[in-house]
Amino acid sequence: MKVLIVNTSETTGGAAVAARRLTSALNNNGVKAKMLVRDKASHGADDGHPQTFNPTTVECGNRLTGLWHFLWERIVIYLHMHLKYARVFQVDIANSGFDITRLPEFKEADVVHLHWVNQGMLSLKGIKKILKSGKPVVWTMHDQWPSTAICHYARNCRRYTNHCGRCPLLPGNGSDNDLSARVWRQKQQLLQTGSITFVTCSRWLEGEAKRSALLRNQTVTSIPNAIDTRTFCPHDRMEARRSLGLPVEGHVILFVSQRVTDERKGISYFIEALRHFAEQQPQTASQTTVAILGGHADEIVDLLPLPAHQLGYVSDEQTIVNVYSAADVYVTPSLEDNLPNTIMEAMACGVPCVGFRVGGIPEMIDHQRNGFLADPRDSETLAKGIGWVLGEADREELRRDALRKVAHNYSQTSVSMHYIEVYQQAIAEQQFNIR
Repeated sequence: MKVLIVNTSETTGGAAVAARRLTSALNNNGVKAKMLVRDKASHGADDGHPQTFNPTTVECGNRLTGLWHFLWERIVIYLHMHLKYARVFQVDIANSGFDITRLPEFKEADVVHLHWVNQGMLSLKGIKKILKSGKPVVWTMHDQWPSTAICHYARNCRRYTNHCGRCPLLPGNGSDNDLSARVWRQKQQLLQTGSITFVTCSRWLEGEAKRSALLRNQTVTSIPNAIDTRTFCPHDRMEARRSLGLPVEGHVILFVSQRVTDERKGISYFIEALRHFAEQQPQTASQTTVAILGGHADEIVDLLPLPAHQLGYVSDEQTIVNVYSAADVYVTPSLEDNLPNTIMEAMACGVPCVGFRVGGIPEMIDHQRNGFLADPRDSETLAKGIGWVLGEADREELRRDALRKVAHNYSQTSVSMHYIEVYQQAIAEQQFNIR
């Protein structure tokens, strides 16, 4: 079986990480999988740099063309935002993208597996051409965009359960025939072209997807992301701290986000929780340091009540493993999330996690077994969770339970076997429809 995995980026973002890991998992379990991307980071031929050599990833076209697709979509969105920049990257309309059906990798594939294909990778017209090709299509949802008109997370809006329009992300809350209503109709027409098997990474997102009027006649199932436990595994904590320049003694609280200031990642609640923690447990707090992995940390470090170390944006996996291994607790105050890779990575390194009871997070953190679940948007219970992990819980037992959870649910073999079943079913259904 040959599978073509399609994602905008090879390395940037959670979806890229998940897609790349799935490609590896499938190849390790008897499936010939290739990854097709707009933005390729590794080399496509062996140029003497084995650390960047990846023959399973191919670029879909000219980079200047990709940049044009990206810019044209942003320009159109910017105009619909009445020339206001604030929400330009909160929506996608897929009005421009590559035609991948002409590529040899597409023609030889038995299954086309879409992941996160926004920002100039695929247009709705391009996805329609994929469906018209007659190839079975699987689409892993890393957020809600495939089941809404233009947003990636619906938050409190439930218009997508009936028909998008009057979008709260558009100026003046949109209208009955606004940009979201028009894109909704385009997606409806697309899905009438052929069937897609939708896969969500969490049961929470599966439930949200099944509520969408767009996906009412489509198959929706849930399979978690995979992680390579040979890479993400516990390392010596003291050595990890030395390598990163972190204090060897005391506690380390870790916060991770590609962009630390992203409102959805809950940095304001994290800051407030640390203030509560410092007030309620001053002795423990006096021995605690915060490590921040991600960009723009300099914008918030002065707001933290504890000493902080900015680790910057890191893409090297071994360094990332050291970051997790250096921590005593990983705090993820996301306000809305699917199945965060960061929680999986932390748990695979034996680090207990504290987060809000939102999205797919409760499927990963088992309350007071491998971490702590706080009430949504409640910085006081988030602080309680941090204090519980650092001062009350049996951290060795938390560590063991975290490792068991990852081995049972997120191993490469387990996840790839589930996907192989989905592929086989999609192929069988496609052949039946042709007959």
